[in-house]
Amino acid sequence: MNPAWPPSRKLPSALVTGLVALLLAAQWWLGVSAVRELGVTTDELVHVTGGFSYWKFNDYRLQPENGNLPQRLAALPWVLDGARMDTTGPDPQAWPESDVWHIGHAFFFGSGNNTDYLLLLSRALMALTGTALGLLIFAWSRSLWGDAGGLLSLALYAFCPNFLAHAPLATSDVTMTLCLLAASGAFWRQTRVLDGRSLAASVVLTALATVAKFSFGLLLPVFALMAVVRLASAEPLLVQFGGRRELRTWRGKLGALLASAAIHGVVAWIAIWACFGFRFSAVGPGMPAQTDFFWPWSVVLPAQGFWHDFLQLAHDWRLLPDAFLDGFGTVLHASAERGAFLNGEYSNTGWAWFFPYSFLVKTPLSQLAGFALAGIAAFAVWRNRREGRWARVRADLYRVTPLLALFAVYWVVSIRTHLNIGHRHILPTSPVRVIGAGLLWRAGGSRLFAALAVLLALGNAVESATVRPSYLAYFNSLAGGPENGWRHLVDSSLDWGQDLPRLAAWLRQEAQPGERVYVSYAGSDDFRYEGIRARELAFVYNFNQPREWYELEPGLYCISATALQNVYTGWRGTWTLEKERSMLAFRSMLAAAPAPQTFAERKLRADRLFALDQLRFVRLCNYLRVRGPDAMVGYSFLIFRLSGAEVHAAAYGTMNEFAAIMDQAIQAKTKGP
Repeated sequence: MNPAWPPSRKLPSALVTGLVALLLAAQWWLGVSAVRELGVTTDELVHVTGGFSYWKFNDYRLQPENGNLPQRLAALPWVLDGARMDTTGPDPQAWPESDVWHIGHAFFFGSGNNTDYLLLLSRALMALTGTALGLLIFAWSRSLWGDAGGLLSLALYAFCPNFLAHAPLATSDVTMTLCLLAASGAFWRQTRVLDGRSLAASVVLTALATVAKFSFGLLLPVFALMAVVRLASAEPLLVQFGGRRELRTWRGKLGALLASAAIHGVVAWIAIWACFGFRFSAVGPGMPAQTDFFWPWSVVLPAQGFWHDFLQLAHDWRLLPDAFLDGFGTVLHASAERGAFLNGEYSNTGWAWFFPYSFLVKTPLSQLAGFALAGIAAFAVWRNRREGRWARVRADLYRVTPLLALFAVYWVVSIRTHLNIGHRHILPTSPVRVIGAGLLWRAGGSRLFAALAVLLALGNAVESATVRPSYLAYFNSLAGGPENGWRHLVDSSLDWGQDLPRLAAWLRQEAQPGERVYVSYAGSDDFRYEGIRARELAFVYNFNQPREWYELEPGLYCISATALQNVYTGWRGTWTLEKERSMLAFRSMLAAAPAPQTFAERKLRADRLFALDQLRFVRLCNYLRVRGPDAMVGYSFLIFRLSGAEVHAAAYGTMNEFAAIMDQAIQAKTKGP
């Protein structure tokens, strides 16, 4: 034991076991009970639909880009319950074109399945991955900082609003977080003691990560960093297969690690084939023929470079399943360019500071403080050691090598990526942070630090409770709280389509008799299914449902945050004279055109109406963002009660009228209530 560090106090095992069980049960219950109030989030529809088709039809064309394993887990209750999925509809081209959104919408809302009940079962099952992650966090932190440190880390995790939001969702983010952390720890262990047990654990966990999500590729640099550290270390590699050998030279260690890496690669390759039915073709037996994936191979295959050559070779030689390769290509394609929003700015290639900013405003302040104080306490301990200080620092950092490697690699890649759509994409860094915060109890070694650790854990729970059940919409006070989240981040950081049922309940209580209701919604839920009777404003995707054109009237305008910020339209950003001219041009063309007779004429009219609808909505949203909402539902729906004069000036008036009402909104905002 290093005398520079306070001794780790061992707590009664019964007490530790009871507290761990209590915290894990609380984490599971808080998450699952909260999502009972929520509707279908955007990605849940396609995750469950894809997973169901894997189990039921041995068909892999739907949603191959988001991880085979978590989709299978999410769909398991639907399979066991005997849910129905139409393999000929909802239209003749849906299955041939692998239209998972269209098929999923029909599966959830048009097949007679008990969607609410089955989705709750899926969420309860997926929440167990969050429970497993919490247990791993406790065990790892306890091994480093003792019982109290492990409990502190677990408490910070169990009440973290970001994990309470995502752990019970039928998506892949928390499953991938668990797999990355577990695989990193297991790989590190077998680089120190290589025997049958450690090798098997590492190989299995790495294989699970490989089929959990395509971000498994980050394990390659993580493993490489750990291997470099082990080769540079004086600690021998203990090999125990039919005998006991200590490998002390870097050549001996390298040989053992290369042999281990080869086994990891082969087993991961077999796991991929197993999850895709040991078949190259994505089409299941007796299923409709496939013309292409939803994201066609010709689109997702990079034009040139290493990934083009690799994917093309793997495809031509059938080294990996067709669906796996298309899913990998889709991830590469989406990460190269995707619409994003941050603090009023728009980009197709993102910002280097998107995830650091997201981390800053979406992390509870108590966690930020705990992580910072733990670091300060560690530096204080190192500073107070007069002899052998740097040797002690190296030894301490060596113990946490897998955590540091995972944290560093993931952050470097996150900062460089162009896919800036949600805080959930940096969830794998959070367990490292809360494990590190457990050091606070160990490094302090005093009642003051113990009291401080307890206060941080309680503060974390209180911060989480203030936003319940809208955990997904959590923003700390640095961003002005969740009520101001829509000004900073949207999409899965705030508005993942989860609040449609709560909007329905709000309208039943607050809408005035005869009042016109308009809804603009970015998500996969169905507002008709949720009982909302409203006119649909401009939309992102409406699952090929028919939609009529109508003029806007006074009434309640219920707009989700992602739609309000116009992130996924072709006309986003500030209203300009160029956009005004485009809107006037479409109006003139529609007014002058005769009634359409042919299919081509009807399609042209529909396209022009769509563009005009989008432009009118963008103009309206420019005003509403300045005006501010009259009410909010779940922090993701913004409610505006607009008069006839407001609607006319914001959506139809001349440019001068529009400028005047914008000035009025700015002045009203400046004066305040």
